[in-house]
Amino acid sequence: MSFPIPSLDNDLLLRAINHQEVPRVPVWMMRQAGRADPDYLAYREKAGLTLYELFRAPEHAIPISLLPRRFGVDAIIMYQDILTPLEPMGAVFHFTPGPVLAEPVRHVDHVKKLNPFDPSQELPYVEQTIKGLNAELSGSMPLLGFAGSPFTLAAFMVEGKSPGKGMVNTFALLDEQPEAFADLMDRLTRMTIDYLNYQKEMGVHAVQLFESVGDQIPRDVYERVVQPSHERIFSELRADLPGILFVRDSPFPDLMLKSGAAVLSMGAGADLRSVLDAGGGKVAVQGNVDNRLLAGGTPDQVADAVRDCLARTGGRGHILNLSHGLLPETPFENVLKFVETAINSSNG
Repeated sequence: MSFPIPSLDNDLLLRAINHQEVPRVPVWMMRQAGRADPDYLAYREKAGLTLYELFRAPEHAIPISLLPRRFGVDAIIMYQDILTPLEPMGAVFHFTPGPVLAEPVRHVDHVKKLNPFDPSQELPYVEQTIKGLNAELSGSMPLLGFAGSPFTLAAFMVEGKSPGKGMVNTFALLDEQPEAFADLMDRLTRMTIDYLNYQKEMGVHAVQLFESVGDQIPRDVYERVVQPSHERIFSELRADLPGILFVRDSPFPDLMLKSGAAVLSMGAGADLRSVLDAGGGKVAVQGNVDNRLLAGGTPDQVADAVRDCLARTGGRGHILNLSHGLLPETPFENVLKFVETAINSSNG
């Protein structure tokens, strides 16, 4: 499937999604606006606001989102959180500093209390942020939106905090109250479809779905619970909206290929060439330099890893990114080296 490409000064990412020729592979990084960037840390200190407050304040979310523009990335992703759309459903997370839900969702009655909502009415700051970013970008490059995948959101809600390892309560609910868990997944899937399509309506050019707990999901659960949700989401996105599927450590690329996503964001151990070939020219790939290498390696090692990653795909249908988000301890010089090497690497 091909997607329309709007008139942008830099349309490399959208051309890569469409498997069109590009002079070089486009590059952006998950969590590029934050954590490893000293300018972001300085901004946070000066603003003196919590994450909860920053996400809901377009006057802060817009300049934070734009910080990576200064070091040459080919797309901006809005500064927001995967938990944002849960508040109007009735699950309000507070950051102390990590996200905490006062009443975890662990019973059918908790699920039934969750409300459908209209994003245009309940999330006006998302609209303001997207429109404000496009005004600032002024057609210079694409703007990316995103959402958490329903299973990942369910894990946050059931655990009542960042899931971490194990997700004991999540799997207990799935096993002991399967109908309640199915209802939870259905509500979250419908909400995610509406939320992503709303972001497109407001002006994003592509969206990414984050299955951030993908490395902890057994294959039988993935096939039975997660895969149908992914397929439903990508089948119901607007026809002009490319979707990127990120599954942490991408344990089941064969299932990801069946999701309907236009782009698969792969973990460090994945063979991008094999995924591209299996996609038959219809699915692009994103990734997959190890985010731990950026955190612990030298700039020369980062540059070598970037060149090796680019060589594996031959520059077609590839968006350069990391295996996962930037780690907070990542030296900023390695972030700069990652982008610089990508920009200076042509497709020959």
